[in-house]
Amino acid sequence: MAKIEGFRARNYRSLKDVTLGRLWNQQYADPLTPLTVVIGKNGVGKSSLFDAFGFLADCLKSGVEEACDAHGRGGFERIRTQGQEGPIEFEIYYKEDGNARPITYELSIDLDKSGRPYILKERLRQRRKGQKRGWPFSFLMLNDGKGVVWKGEQSGQQIDEEHGEFDLFKFMESVKAGESQEESKETEVVELEDKRKLGIATLGSLKQHPRISIFRRFIEGWYLSYFTPDAARSLPLAGPQKHLNVHGDNLGNVVQFMEREHPKRFKAILEQIAEKIPGISRIDTEKTNDGRLLLRFNDKGFLDPFYAQQMSDGTLKVFAYLLLLEDPTPPPFLCIEEPENGLYHKLLESLAHEFREHATGRKGGSQVFITTHQPYFVDSLDPDEVWILEKDTDGFSVIRRASDDSTVINMVKEGLPLGGLWYSDYLDVGQFDAF
Repeated sequence: MAKIEGFRARNYRSLKDVTLGRLWNQQYADPLTPLTVVIGKNGVGKSSLFDAFGFLADCLKSGVEEACDAHGRGGFERIRTQGQEGPIEFEIYYKEDGNARPITYELSIDLDKSGRPYILKERLRQRRKGQKRGWPFSFLMLNDGKGVVWKGEQSGQQIDEEHGEFDLFKFMESVKAGESQEESKETEVVELEDKRKLGIATLGSLKQHPRISIFRRFIEGWYLSYFTPDAARSLPLAGPQKHLNVHGDNLGNVVQFMEREHPKRFKAILEQIAEKIPGISRIDTEKTNDGRLLLRFNDKGFLDPFYAQQMSDGTLKVFAYLLLLEDPTPPPFLCIEEPENGLYHKLLESLAHEFREHATGRKGGSQVFITTHQPYFVDSLDPDEVWILEKDTDGFSVIRRASDDSTVINMVKEGLPLGGLWYSDYLDVGQFDAF
């Protein structure tokens, strides 16, 4: 299962410079866990962090200019950290599977002379086989839409950036002239037609760049949930669909697919979900005369069933999440913002357990990233799974791992729930200074 081990965002909204997990040049840090949960008060930047992943996915899908305007972001100047002049930057450190060599992706976005956002720099790095130390080799380097890429599975050019000795455009000229000695047969000079489209989007569609293709598919597969119960109550046109979309308005279509393609598994899912929703004894489906598929919920206290249009927000949300986790071909990365909204607090422990079971791979699931401000949800988590997001004195977001505090770890070992410690302000900075 592909896994993000580290992530860094700079100059994105309140995230002036925030790092989670391990980066290629920060190997001392522990990588992100399969289930990663970010907690914090209102207004500390949880939504900004969630949207940073959505922004990257939109950049790949539509280009950086459209991504700046999508989902009400309001353009580049609105999403660049207030008071900052530099580019918006991201770094992803990930492994395709447990034994693969990590790959680092770096993206820098700025405004061009006409005031439009464009890709200033883009890079992919990976260490050679057997290389455990030193700088990774870059196999994709693009500056201002121009650069070099290395074909195949081999690494690219070692660059001495530390001493400022590397000139990309001079190196491009040497490749054109046949002067480059290292892997010259695998080196290709490229110039993108559109500097607002990601290089991995273009080059990742070519067979000769398998590493770029794998990374492109990884980001393309991300699922960011913008689920709304009202969308789930809609009656879409009949027709099975494999995956739940980001808003959940194709819930009936996914049910139709699961019922047709995986009937035994779907029946087991409905039974499992019915056990987790208070008062629900049975869930089944009913097909209308025009071919639509209705969800039917049987309540223990009523003879007649209720349909999705009559069900509470919380019931629909739990059903959608659990159905999402049972996807036969789940996304590699699942990102959910505040799943607790509208849910009964005693249901949150069970939901957190389901997310962890899915993320740890027992069901061949996804890496799961969640933001929350619900202590009951956090009660079911381990300190290494939880990151605390706060506002620094300068107004920008800062983040730290709950497991970095030995006192927190010891208190959890003594049986104190992590969410209870957070509710009691024991996770605040400086709380333990007096001890």
